[in-house]
Order: sequence, then structure tokens, then C-alpha cells
Amino acid sequence: MGLNSTPSGERVHIAFFGKRNSGKSSLVNAVTGQNLCVVSDVKGTTTDPVYKSMELLPLGAVMIIDTAGFDDCGELGEMRIQKTMQVLNKTDIAVLVTDSETSDEYETKLVNLFRNKKIPYITVRNKCDLLDEIPENDMLYTSTLTGYNINLLKEKLARMVKTDNSRLIGNLVKPDDFVILVTPVDESAPKGRLILPQQQAIRDILDSRACSVVIQETQLKNTLEKITPSLVITDSQVFKSVSAQTPENIPLTSFSILMAKYKGFLDTAVDGVSKIKSLKDGDRILISEGCTHHRQCKDIGTVKLPNWLRDYTKKDFKFEFSSGTEFPENLSQYSLVIHCGGCMLNSREVQSRMERAVSQKIPFTNYGISIAYMNGILKRSLEIFPELAEKIN
Repeated sequence: MGLNSTPSGERVHIAFFGKRNSGKSSLVNAVTGQNLCVVSDVKGTTTDPVYKSMELLPLGAVMIIDTAGFDDCGELGEMRIQKTMQVLNKTDIAVLVTDSETSDEYETKLVNLFRNKKIPYITVRNKCDLLDEIPENDMLYTSTLTGYNINLLKEKLARMVKTDNSRLIGNLVKPDDFVILVTPVDESAPKGRLILPQQQAIRDILDSRACSVVIQETQLKNTLEKITPSLVITDSQVFKSVSAQTPENIPLTSFSILMAKYKGFLDTAVDGVSKIKSLKDGDRILISEGCTHHRQCKDIGTVKLPNWLRDYTKKDFKFEFSSGTEFPENLSQYSLVIHCGGCMLNSREVQSRMERAVSQKIPFTNYGISIAYMNGILKRSLEIFPELAEKIN
């Protein structure tokens, strides 16, 4: 995986906010060194958010986002502002762009949103080339026309990034350990490649100087006769079969459970899964995926999970589905939210969705935990995290 193919979910998301004509798009172009965004004197030139994946030294892999003016007006303007609000849920660092010495109601509202959502932010006074002289104060002044302080802005952004040493598997294995990765290849598997959690697991095992053995579920029995792994990690769809084949003394979990831990919502997902046993006929369940893909006839989210839930509970439910960037603001109509592992979303966006559910008192869990729960193997699959395994009766 090359530098510019770093997944979106692993990139620092830096979003530029402000009023129309404050110079957001010009500043994005200056920071990226590309004519990424259309720039004009016409208010409201930027409509939908513009995304750019790139390497931004000294930051590394980032996602730069330009947003519509927060003072947009009219029916379309309100829709654009809603899109900007959605960007806030995935923003790791916010840049508030202004061309005024004092904040108005729109900029004050943005600052309050940054603070409420605990988003680190920096305020930039753009278009300083229009000033007779640059005041001596703590504000960062920039000019996209002359390039003044653009490099300083990049340096300040770099210092705002918190180093995250969390790893998908690295703290669970030691050098020379064998880890078996069970990766089914069926009609829903992407042709010629592995899904992202499987790729990340292999790389993390390599970084730990351990050994990964990648097999299909039909090869598990023979493989276990030849080696004794320190850990078996499986695709959730074959959890039941893999559990039956794996001796109790060998730790077992799933890619989805590890991803929930990595993205920071495993505790909440474990707490939320118990709602399944108390669901009633007619309850509405939201099943959400962070990516968009062509649905296969045996798609796990829209076909397999609903069937497993009906079979387990012997009840009938109303299912709704969301994918990609779409996730409801109001979750009050749902009795349960079941989310994917979130590999294509950055941690802040996944946690934002989780917090939205928790704040509305809606149980929130994920695919792998739900499947393990319904197969009676959740406690076993969490034994690598003893504090969570203790919660399971």
C-alpha cells in the first residue's frame, strides 16, 4: 500500500470552515499546492464539501476538506450548511478562516461547535495582503496571494496532531508468534484483493515480527493440526464454524471486534449487544456501513444479519440501512443500531456516531459482536480483553 493509497480512515482529517468569501478555498489551494478548489469572488462558489487525500509534510497522510460558507442562505444554502455540519463529525483538526479582526455570529457559532465536539482548531486571518500593516497579536495572518505564513500554518497544523500509537493487533502478539487469519473468499469478497481490516492485520503482524497464516475456513482444521497459533482471527460471517473448529485453549476473535477496539467503541458495542435479547416484534433496527459497495445477494449487512436476527429472536423487525457518509442525526425511532467495524471511517467519525446513539439512549453495537453474541461465543471472543469478557454472563 503506497503513501497516497493510505485509507481515508487512517488519515488525519483537516477541515477548513468559515463564511462565504473568507478565502477558505484559496487557503486550501495554497496549503495543498494545487488548484483543488474553484475560487471566485462570487459568494457560495463552494457547494458540496471538497475532499483531497494527500501527503502534507511534515504531517504525513491527511485528508484536506473544503466546506461551504457557514453563512450560506436560502433553501440550497441550508442544505449546504447541513453538509458542512456532517463534516464536523469527522474533523480531527479545524481551521477557521476569517478575513475580519472580530468574530461575528457565524464564526462564534463555529467556535462553539469546535469546543462542544472537542475538535482542536486554529483561527487564521486570511487576505492580510489587503492590510496596511499586520497587527502584532496572537492571530495567525496569511495571504494566499503572496504565500505569507502558509508554511507556518502547515507547521502549526503539524504540531496540533496528536500521535496515536494504537494498533490493531500489535499489543496482542509477540515476535515469532503464529496468527491464523481466516478470510473467506465468497461472492461478497472483493475480486483479487483482501478487505481493509485483513490488509491492516497482516501489516500489523509483520510490524510485530510475528507470522501470519492466511487461510479460508475450510483449511482451518488441517492448519491447526500443523501449527499451534497464539491467536485465531476470523471474518465474522464464519464465526460459528471457526469457533467449533478452534480448541478452547487457543484465543479466538474477529476482525470486526478488533476494529471496534481500534476505533474506540468496543466497550459501548459490548454493552449495547445485550439489547438483542429484549427486542420485540415490529422494532426498528438500523444497520449501518461506513463504506459504499455493490450489494451482493448474500450481503452481510442487508441479508445475512437480518436473517440471523430473525432466526435468533424468532421475531420480525423493520430494518433500515445506511452506508457511506449517511447516518441519521435523529435515532429515536430505532431500538438498536448495528454498525460495521468502521474501517473506512476515521475514529472521530465512528465515535461521533456512537456518541449520537448513546446521547439518545439507543443501544449501539457492531456486526462482529452481534454475530458472536447470537452464536453464544461472545465471551470467548473477548477473552483477549479480560475486562470486557467479565461483563458477559
